[in-house]
Amino acid sequence: MRIQLAAVVAGLATIALGAPVADAAPAATPQALPPVSPTPQQISRDGADVQVPSTVTVVTDSATDKPALDLLTTQLRAHGVHKVVTDNDNHGGLVIRLGGPEIASVPTQAEGYTLRVDRDEVVIAGRDGAGQYYGVQTLRQLFVRSGQSWKLAGASVQDWPNMALRGSIEGFYGPPWTTADRVRQLEFLGSVKANTYVYSAKDDAYLRARWRDAYPADQLATLGTLAQAATANHVEFTYALSPGVSICFSSPADRAAVFAKFQSVYDLGVRSFSMPFDDISYTRWNCAADQTAYGAPGRSAAGAAQVSLLNDIAQNFIATHPGTKPLQTVPTEYSDLADSAYKTQLREHLDPSVVVQWTGTDVVPPSITTGQADQVSTVYGRKVFLWDNYPVNDYGQSGGRLLLAPYDKRQAGLSDYLSGIVSNPMNQEAASEVAEFGVADFAWNDKAYSAAKSWPLALAHLTDGDQRAVDAMLVFADLEHLAPTFGTTPWQPQAPALAARVDAFWQRWNAGDHAGAATELRAYAQRIADAPGVIRDGAVSPAFVTDAGPWLDATALWGAALVDQLDALVAADNGDQQQARQLTASADALVAQAKATKTGNTNRWGIRQALVGDGVLDVFITQARELTAP
Repeated sequence: MRIQLAAVVAGLATIALGAPVADAAPAATPQALPPVSPTPQQISRDGADVQVPSTVTVVTDSATDKPALDLLTTQLRAHGVHKVVTDNDNHGGLVIRLGGPEIASVPTQAEGYTLRVDRDEVVIAGRDGAGQYYGVQTLRQLFVRSGQSWKLAGASVQDWPNMALRGSIEGFYGPPWTTADRVRQLEFLGSVKANTYVYSAKDDAYLRARWRDAYPADQLATLGTLAQAATANHVEFTYALSPGVSICFSSPADRAAVFAKFQSVYDLGVRSFSMPFDDISYTRWNCAADQTAYGAPGRSAAGAAQVSLLNDIAQNFIATHPGTKPLQTVPTEYSDLADSAYKTQLREHLDPSVVVQWTGTDVVPPSITTGQADQVSTVYGRKVFLWDNYPVNDYGQSGGRLLLAPYDKRQAGLSDYLSGIVSNPMNQEAASEVAEFGVADFAWNDKAYSAAKSWPLALAHLTDGDQRAVDAMLVFADLEHLAPTFGTTPWQPQAPALAARVDAFWQRWNAGDHAGAATELRAYAQRIADAPGVIRDGAVSPAFVTDAGPWLDATALWGAALVDQLDALVAADNGDQQQARQLTASADALVAQAKATKTGNTNRWGIRQALVGDGVLDVFITQARELTAP
């Protein structure tokens, strides 16, 4: 589905957030490179575009990464190559060399790569296997249409990630993702050069309530399938066991149960583990023995108990199992900057190899600054790993909403203080990819990140080479732009593009240009009404269409209501009260249908009205209706 992304968005006009959505972007100039995401550290034009022939020789060696080679072969065949010759010799014609740092000068950073496209040869060299894979992911975005065939844009790239850990954490409450959702998520993460997926599914009883119990054979096999899918996409599958609800920290039997559970998934190929202590009480013990071992319940005692278990795992499981990554944890105090007796225990006694997660200055923070990250790193005595609760929509303030605003208000330079970022997504996997795309872009190169540039690329990533679909997605996502917090003030506004057009309408209307104001806004209203049909026309990811179904239904109704109410306003302004009344009645009926459109039971908050542009679209229709009335 995503093979034509570069062709779709080549030359895409930058869209200022809060400004009217641009019309279809102009075509790229011959010398312009297609946009590449995540934004590379260094990319430049390096000669003319190279025609892709029907036969390509891929030169490999002992260092060539298999997932990278598989992806390269798939991309070549998808772009018109009928024969891919894999060999270790140059047979002439277009040659692609894929391998390690022996074949080209490569950045020294882990996961770094060099990519060069010139007339006779393409070179993709990675510092490691992941670097090779990411080099191919960049090459995928350099294919450009040339009539009925394809060319590769002549480019030179030197690239590496700023943050070591980048990806998502399935940590929401409510109806879970399916196995198909999770596999699709892993494929998506690989495509945007994200390397981390934390399996912390709240619906998995064997992670929390029944953490001591062994997985049934079928569920264990499913975890194995996910681990294999992660490996195929250069994503680390992190298994997060959450025993804090009932564990007796001082019990040898409980510690043995933790080790046994980790061993069962290690045997599946899992090499990354987490021990979260979020969302539990830490002012009471689960067993009397812990009071004897650690003292009366309280912050310091809880910290000491957790540190004791984490250090045991780090030293006696992680360190003794080949290939494992550093242990991760989510502290019980995960969403503030203040020091405490609990944090003191972690800072002074936790094994320095353990990676500590933090959600920002609140559960859903309105922004995150380098100063905050520096402060919390000092509090925990190490770089923290950001668990960013966006675009998760499992809490009351997000009821009835899809969260499709861009990833924003995270300060450039956070890579100096964070070990990485994982996004906690929505119950709707495919719809979550809009925000997650920005997270991956930011984590790779935060100092070059622009939400205004990344957001259209994120939406285009869900299309199949159809500029009309991209434009419709921009209109629809603007109506799902509100990003709430746990408080009453959202950290991103609702429908900024529509709001700007509404403001422009009232300025022109109040200045006496009634016809011009109505004509301008009506054209956009029709785009709102038409957007759901375009999105459902086959070019957009079917999974996204399914996730967004109720909101698409409501958008079509709200858009039609807006069109009718504007027409009613014009009719009244022209003195045709009968036509105005008929159109207003039609708009009223459409609004009633829109308000009756429900989300389905897809979230913890249950069945709600599918909210679309609320506070902007509905308010304008009401204002226009009042003005229409005689």
